[in-house]
Amino acid sequence: MKLKSEKGFTGVDVAIAVVVLFIFVSLIAIMSYRVNSTASEINLKAEATSIAVDEIEKVRNLEFSQIQNISQANGNSIYVPQQEVAGSEGFYKKVEIKDYADIKPQNNPQSGLVKQVNVQVTYSFKGKAQQVELSTIIAKQS
Repeated sequence: MKLKSEKGFTGVDVAIAVVVLFIFVSLIAIMSYRVNSTASEINLKAEATSIAVDEIEKVRNLEFSQIQNISQANGNSIYVPQQEVAGSEGFYKKVEIKDYADIKPQNNPQSGLVKQVNVQVTYSFKGKAQQVELSTIIAKQS
């Protein structure tokens, strides 16, 4: 006659199961955190890029003569210092418009025919400053 039942789990079986389950749950939690963190970073970068593109489009929608007049009044360069973006908390933008190059035909030097627009958007992610910088060139249409 047997005195011990062979049914059920021993203490070692339960301990191994708990350790395996703990490791599995820990790995899932770490992966979930990293996915959420990466998604947040991508969303912030996408918003910063969108802000920079909007600023470039604002300049592109101006007549070249308006850009030329503004930049000539400021020594052939426009620099808008860093300012907070309206409607987007935590985002700051800087805009700079300057002559890209002086085009000098043989006897008639001309400046201001091509402008370079630089837009820099700064934001913070996990306590570190991040930035997106976009540039474009605008040429005077003949």
